[in-house]
Amino acid sequence: MEEKYIKHRYEPILPSKNEWPVVKLARERKEFIKQVSDKSQDRILNLINSNPDLLKEELETTLYREKLRIKQNPWAVDPDDEQEFWGKVKSSLLHVNSDTKLNKSTRLKAYRDILEKITTRYSEEIASNFKHQHYKFTRSVVTFGFARLLNAARVKGFRSIFSNQFTLQDKIQITGETDQLRDLATKGTVVMVPTHFSNLDSILIGWIISVLGLPPFIYGAGLNLFNISIFAYFMNALGAYKVDRRKKNLMYLETLKTYSKEAIQFGCHSLFFPGGTRSRSGMIESKLKLGLLSTAIEAQRNNFQDEQNDISGKIFIVPVTINYHFVLEAPSLIRDHLSITGQERYYKENDEFSTSYKISKFLFKFFTKGSDISVSVGRAMDVLGNYVDQDGKSLDKHGRIIDTRDYFMSNGKITVDQQREEEYTHMLGRRIVEEFHKINRVFSSHLVAFTAFELIQAKNQKLDLFDLIRLPEEEIVIPYEEFKSACQQVYDRILELRADHQIKIAPHMKRGMEQIIAHGLDNVGMYHAKRPLLRNQSGDIVTEDISLLYFYHNRLHGYGLEKLF
Repeated sequence: MEEKYIKHRYEPILPSKNEWPVVKLARERKEFIKQVSDKSQDRILNLINSNPDLLKEELETTLYREKLRIKQNPWAVDPDDEQEFWGKVKSSLLHVNSDTKLNKSTRLKAYRDILEKITTRYSEEIASNFKHQHYKFTRSVVTFGFARLLNAARVKGFRSIFSNQFTLQDKIQITGETDQLRDLATKGTVVMVPTHFSNLDSILIGWIISVLGLPPFIYGAGLNLFNISIFAYFMNALGAYKVDRRKKNLMYLETLKTYSKEAIQFGCHSLFFPGGTRSRSGMIESKLKLGLLSTAIEAQRNNFQDEQNDISGKIFIVPVTINYHFVLEAPSLIRDHLSITGQERYYKENDEFSTSYKISKFLFKFFTKGSDISVSVGRAMDVLGNYVDQDGKSLDKHGRIIDTRDYFMSNGKITVDQQREEEYTHMLGRRIVEEFHKINRVFSSHLVAFTAFELIQAKNQKLDLFDLIRLPEEEIVIPYEEFKSACQQVYDRILELRADHQIKIAPHMKRGMEQIIAHGLDNVGMYHAKRPLLRNQSGDIVTEDISLLYFYHNRLHGYGLEKLF
């Protein structure tokens, strides 16, 4: 079946901004933060069985890690009173610890008072500063700015920046289950889960949501992006709440999860990148961070406990894949990936987006290079990973209607079972990964990069990956005819996978192999100083950066295509 592409902006499903859940949440921001703080405390106390010794241990661990973070990894966006606040926490802890008159109960109360201060601070830090006036302005700026750059690329000459000849929909292909997404967003609460390759993803997805006529989604954005004033403005305006990946302590993580769960229960459509951070390898995420994902399952169970058994209480999971021909941050991302020791927390964030100037320069290059972007919206699922129909009803593998509520019942009533919900979260994670692969769209750049790297690997079978990427580039030459033949073989297998609904292809892939290869070589890693793939003067295939070639090759990892070599 031929895919359809969105060529117009949809009418909003909720025309009045006062009906937007994020606007309602913004109006109740103060009360909501208090609610998040209180429920975070309950979660933490529940985890430690209200044991004062364990609470003391968690408070001391939090204090130690926060002091270390302030000293070793400070960011411009950090509050000015960091030292002062954690200094007061230290004094309070010392005071309680040294007071020998306190019994178990009063000691617990004293520690709880300190816990409350910390969760309140974290809740305030995380909370979105959404303002609908800024949202409208930001949406128009993004649309105007992107479209003008696009016209400068397509219609030669400076004056074309002010032309309206081309629209963003010509540039950014939106495809997939967009009608179902719009429909379900009027019935229940949507949690969108996209792949994550670039810092550009957040703004791009924000624009897509707007084009589809959906109200703004809330989403977790890395706090590092708020270091940059222009990004901070856009993020706040587009409904972002802040996620500080430097903070790994229990108290912060539980507060973050509580914020997400409470916002979903409030009815806010939500978005988070289940990979947790940008894919450093270039692969579609296969191991998801399940923390925030679990909040959707918990919110669904809470809705059932609150007797919200109709469609309005249902939460829908919608996977989305984003495809680019090149990723600005690819060189440093792949460097990170190749130097991984399993201790991701020690990574410093890359600085490709460290200034507004760099962002502007990147966007201009991005749009004037004429490279396409593809956004594929997958079929909606319930929180157990079952597909849902047009009415939002869950379907089993045979297409029969099932009741999600049954999954949360024990002895005839809705119960809390953390082990059970942990397993559900793993199930949902696996289903999202499956859907990512099914709705992924092959670009010509992916095909040529995958084929070239596999050919290089096949010719150097005795070398492991790290030896392979140390090969001198001048020694790597693939005869063009051999390359073309291998590309055709991979392409034929991709078409078989497509016929089996295991993958999709971009429109530019429906042409002759010579044209596909030329298009792929023109586009793969086009912005990088060193090109991952190009033809030399003899017409053969060479690389200027094999680690970058590996990054772009990885987009087709997970389909068994390696068996062809």
